Amino acid sequence: MPEIVYLLLCVDDIVLTASSQQLLRRVIDALMKEFAMKDLGPLHHFLGMAVQRQGDSLFLSQRQYALDILARHGMSGCKPCSTPVDTCAKVSADEGSPLADPTDYRSLVGALQYLTFTRPDIAYTVQQACLYMHSPREIHLVAAKRILRYLQGTVDHGLIIPRTSSSQLVVYTDADWAGCPDTRRSTSGYAVFLGGSLVSWSSKRQPTVSRSSAEAEYRAVANGVAEATWLRQLLQELHQPLTSTCLVYCDNVNAVDLSTNPVQHQRTKHVEIDLHFVRERVAIGAVRVLHVPTTSQFADVFTKGLPTSVFQDFRSSLNVHSCDVPTVGGC
Repeated sequence: MPEIVYLLLCVDDIVLTASSQQLLRRVIDALMKEFAMKDLGPLHHFLGMAVQRQGDSLFLSQRQYALDILARHGMSGCKPCSTPVDTCAKVSADEGSPLADPTDYRSLVGALQYLTFTRPDIAYTVQQACLYMHSPREIHLVAAKRILRYLQGTVDHGLIIPRTSSSQLVVYTDADWAGCPDTRRSTSGYAVFLGGSLVSWSSKRQPTVSRSSAEAEYRAVANGVAEATWLRQLLQELHQPLTSTCLVYCDNVNAVDLSTNPVQHQRTKHVEIDLHFVRERVAIGAVRVLHVPTTSQFADVFTKGLPTSVFQDFRSSLNVHSCDVPTVGGC
């Protein structure tokens, strides 16, 4: 079996891992002969993210970063809330009074974007806040401050990466059809798991208006399949190829049927590119698109506001916990 070294470089920070401790030591020694660098030992901090090893799992957290955001915006003593967004309809771009000085709003939302690296549970509401950066209003600031109130109660939460034997890619995709009150565009979301670990997620407004819920859901499926295809290629380049078919779960029966139906119906011609892309991946056996009940649709977290009990259940399924909560992975 060939020896492998992975090197992650960002400016002057390096993360190294290797297939053996001996090889890792040789690589570090070789690098230190060529460059002025310091070996800080096992990974514990990288790009503002704390890394804790807990049993057979890694716990990724930006606790201090979240505390700094709360302090900078005068919310350190705020009352916590249980969810980052309510279940009411999305706010409009023209609703409420414009902010006299939008600088603080833009600074807050920009800071929250970086926090989503370890907090997928706020990805949707931060995405929604980003839509109004050009002309924020009072109601948008209230929504952004709700995120801070949610963080106040979950500041110890982070993303758990458990060690699992499975290496299968599983994708959950969802769309909130015509949810934007201004443009009637839909919001797509997906969550990609490699084994038991959440490795990629997205919450994004679709670039075009969908004429049916099936179309909106199918575009979300296409986005999830595209991400899974890229991850398969990346793992191939890292000499860790996947041998099993990627499973893509969607809670819309029509969208699932379209992934295997070879007949091009008149009502689906406007999504022809996405249709052919997904069907091609299904035909070669790289992807299977399956139906999942709404009660198990974890990607709902990335497309809409949810009741507290549902949100907390799905948050747990995304491996977002406080650092002291035990899990199967060993945390």
